[in-house]
Parts: sequence; structure tokens; C-alpha cells
Amino acid sequence: MNTKYDFGPETENNIVYVRPVSVADLPQEVREQAGGMETLFAVHNAEGERLALVRDRKLAFVLARQNDLAPVNVH
Repeated sequence: MNTKYDFGPETENNIVYVRPVSVADLPQEVREQAGGMETLFAVHNAEGERLALVRDRKLAFVLARQNDLAPVNVH
């Protein structure tokens, strides 16, 4: 299939980035709520603002899609 599709400029603004975050690098109040987990997954917008912290990558992607956002994995 070689069909082109114009996603339009609005798609660009809907991208969010999902990356693992060490709980040890988070503020004390967040570490206390992490329930012994060592890694959480952060969802960031294009400007780098953290929008959410969740327990796993799959949940981060589900959360983004439920909010009409296009998640992209960051290494």
C-alpha cells in the first residue's frame, strides 16, 4: 500500500512521550506514594511538561489514547 494520508497539523500537537523514570529521582512525596515500586512511567508533552506518572508502560499508552493523544516511546 502506497497511499498517502494527510494527518494535518493538529496531529503534531497530540503527540506525548512515554519514558521510564526511577522513583529514586522523584520528589519525596511522590516516592512515598510509589508503594515500593522502583520505576514509574512518565507521560510528557512536546514541551517536556510531565502530564502523568503511572505504574507501567501499557497503562501510560492507554491513558494517552483515552485522552486522544498519540503516545511515543522514549528510550
